[in-house]
Amino acid sequence: MLSEPRSGRLAAWGNALLAGLVSPDDAVLAVVGEDSVHRVEGLPGEAAPVGLTLALGRLRALGVKGLRVALPAPGHPLGLSGPPEFNARALEAEEAVVCHGAALGLVPEVHEAGPSGDVHAEVVWHCLAVREAPPADVPSLGEAERELAEALREATAVLSRLDVAASGPVAEAAIDAYRARAERGREVLAPGYPPRAVRVLELAQRVGLLISLALERGHGGAVSASEMVARGEALRPVERTARRAQVAAYNAYVEEMERGVR
Repeated sequence: MLSEPRSGRLAAWGNALLAGLVSPDDAVLAVVGEDSVHRVEGLPGEAAPVGLTLALGRLRALGVKGLRVALPAPGHPLGLSGPPEFNARALEAEEAVVCHGAALGLVPEVHEAGPSGDVHAEVVWHCLAVREAPPADVPSLGEAERELAEALREATAVLSRLDVAASGPVAEAAIDAYRARAERGREVLAPGYPPRAVRVLELAQRVGLLISLALERGHGGAVSASEMVARGEALRPVERTARRAQVAAYNAYVEEMERGVR
């Protein structure tokens, strides 16, 4: 969870485009990010893969009013609604975008290309049919914020007791990089999202960073098997809660739409 999921960028900036808050060029530039190119395959009415600009326009014409995010993990189909074929593909990718207003979903497939030292990512979004049903296990924005704050407190207490908090120059550099990224333009989400969604996503990303650092720093002070198990048990529910909070933040645009705010 150190980096923003591609599905998050596509949903957030796609929603901003659908709302008329950004231009197609700006939306596509934000979605592609540091990748070299994104294309969409399997779009209704298109026999071959198309670029993001055309794809987003076609989705609008097909009735799509908003985009949701799914971040599933084994045993946790977070944000998915079926059918099994789509869920399996999304689980393999660990992310997906689900359309609101049309029974379609998008799953990224990432390919690395280029010579050694100049490798870049090319992304193909596979457009597939989805089931029109409420997404699995997605909390409201308010619920996500409360759950995340509570989970963070509990995990911090456990990790402090086990002496496995991340430390050292590697951790410090990663935290500095996170802070610099968070401050850069303050574009944690795209235009049009409520401030609370930005706040929840920032906290979820910060929690994800701390979890990643705790895992990357080895066993730390958890020298016994029981202590290592305790640490894993402490991190697992927090990671799950942070993923749920991320999805709630990205999906806040559609949540407001369904409540009639938009």
